[in-house]
Amino acid sequence: MFKTLWMSATFKVPRDGTELIGESWPNDRPVVTLLHAGVADRRSWTTLVPEIAEFASVLTYDRRGFGQSLASNEPFTHRADLLALLDHLNIESTWLVGSSAGGKLALEAAIEAPHRIDGIFLISPAVGGAPPTRDEDVDSETEAIDELIMHADALGDIDEVNRLEVRLWLDGPRELEGRVSGAVRDLVLEMNLTALNNFVPENSNPAVDAWSRLEELTMPTTIACGSLDAKHILRRSETVATRIRGAKYVALEGVAHLPYLENPTAVGALVRDSIRE
Repeated sequence: MFKTLWMSATFKVPRDGTELIGESWPNDRPVVTLLHAGVADRRSWTTLVPEIAEFASVLTYDRRGFGQSLASNEPFTHRADLLALLDHLNIESTWLVGSSAGGKLALEAAIEAPHRIDGIFLISPAVGGAPPTRDEDVDSETEAIDELIMHADALGDIDEVNRLEVRLWLDGPRELEGRVSGAVRDLVLEMNLTALNNFVPENSNPAVDAWSRLEELTMPTTIACGSLDAKHILRRSETVATRIRGAKYVALEGVAHLPYLENPTAVGALVRDSIRE
């Protein structure tokens, strides 16, 4: 079955010495804003958009230091950027679909501005304020790859850091390197290299301790995690689902940390069902 190809519009939102570059697929349906992972940019959603544009008005953008949005030296938070972007586009409220670091952003926005967020769909989310991961929760394969990443970073070998991070997050720590290949792998290598070269941390306080405030959330929530993801992320995702009132947890079989790149049809169906429930 062929998906309808909706026309997109590119936009730019001025923000403190930079511009947030994004793309939208507008219609008269509920707004869904896609928040990319820390190893990606808005291009990571390219194959998911056709799966959800028939039932939602879709919005994607590159956060500062990712994709086409340049970093700046001004104090900022991604949370304030997101809310300013919604204001600029005259969007009163939206669903948030957040992957990894994008999930962290979705949680922060939902806690700080719940009236603006209709619901959240989190994919292997990071969580601000989460306690340090216990040694027993980290699989040995993830630990070994992390050590290689730190060694390569200490040597200033950014290409090796990129290769190892993509091996960890795209393939999954317990799988063979190259499990996911072709155009998808080339894209993630390109996106993550841009992020590594341009990354600038948030430098405006206070930070949001989402971990201690999860019980405050009341909007519809789904948390999904790939079965091939790192063990500590699987456990964290399950814990988040138990602590958010009424949240639904979905295990995605045979995919890792970026499941929408591996199976956009399945992820799109889950997003659709979550919004329609």
